[in-house]
Amino acid sequence: MPTAAANGLNLYFERFGEGPPLLFISGTGGDLRVKPNVFDGPLAKRFDLLAYDQRGLGQSEKPDVPYSMADYADDAAALMASQGWDEALVMGVSFGGMVAQELAIRHPGRVKRLVLACTSAGGAGGASFPFHEIEHLKGEARARHMIPISDTRRDDAWAAANPDQYKLFVAMGAAAPYADEPGHAMGAHRQLQARAAHDTWERLPQIACPTMIAAGRYDGIALPATQEKMAGRIAGSKMQWFDGGHLFIIQDRTAAPTMADFLTGG
Repeated sequence: MPTAAANGLNLYFERFGEGPPLLFISGTGGDLRVKPNVFDGPLAKRFDLLAYDQRGLGQSEKPDVPYSMADYADDAAALMASQGWDEALVMGVSFGGMVAQELAIRHPGRVKRLVLACTSAGGAGGASFPFHEIEHLKGEARARHMIPISDTRRDDAWAAANPDQYKLFVAMGAAAPYADEPGHAMGAHRQLQARAAHDTWERLPQIACPTMIAAGRYDGIALPATQEKMAGRIAGSKMQWFDGGHLFIIQDRTAAPTMADFLTGG
C-alpha cells in the first residue's frame, strides 16, 4: 500500500499517468477506494496525477486530535515534497478546493496553476453548505436531504417525474461501504469540524498564481454567488460555469477537458 510520511502522519496516495505534475485534492469524505475516482477520468490521460486520502479518511492515518485547514494544506505540501515535486498544478474540488486555497496561500511557491472547483472561501465570501449541521443524518435520510441541494433542479417535482433515477440517486448517496471501519466516524467528524472553520476570504488576494474558479450553475452546496465573490477576490482569476450542480465535473462532459486545458496554459 503506497503511503508517504507527510507532516507527521502517513498518507495513502496513488499516482498514475504521464505529463505535467498535477495534485488532485478531493472533497468531504474522499476515499480512493470508492470507484470510480479521479484516476478513472480524463485527467490521468493528460497528467502525472497524484491523489490521496486526506488525514482522517480512507487508508490514511487518523489521529484523534483536532484538525485545521492549515494542517490539511501542510499535509498536501509535504506529500508533494515526498514525491520530489517542488511545484505542481493543483486542482481542489469542494472541500479539496478549501484545502487548495490554504495551500496556495501558505505555500505559494508550490502551486503553479490552480483550479478551485465547486468550493468556497468562507467568511464574508460565503460558506459552502454546513455539513456539520446534518452530521446526524445517515444513509437514505441523508441522501434524500442532499439530492435537491447538490443539484437545485432536482426538487420534489423532478423526483416525482423521475422515480427510477431518484431511487438510484438515493441508493448511491446512501452507500457507505467503509463506515464501520475503526476511526472512520471520528476522522469524518474531525474533517467537518475543520471545514466549518474554513475562512480564507481576507487572504484570497495573496493567491498570485493563475487561477480558475470552476462552478456548476445549479450547485446548492457551493452557491453560485460565492463563486463570483471568490473570482472577484483573486486577481486575474477566470470564472468558468458548467452545466450541472455540485457534481458538474461528471455531469458536464466539457468540464474536465476545459479545466485540464487551463492547467496546461490553454
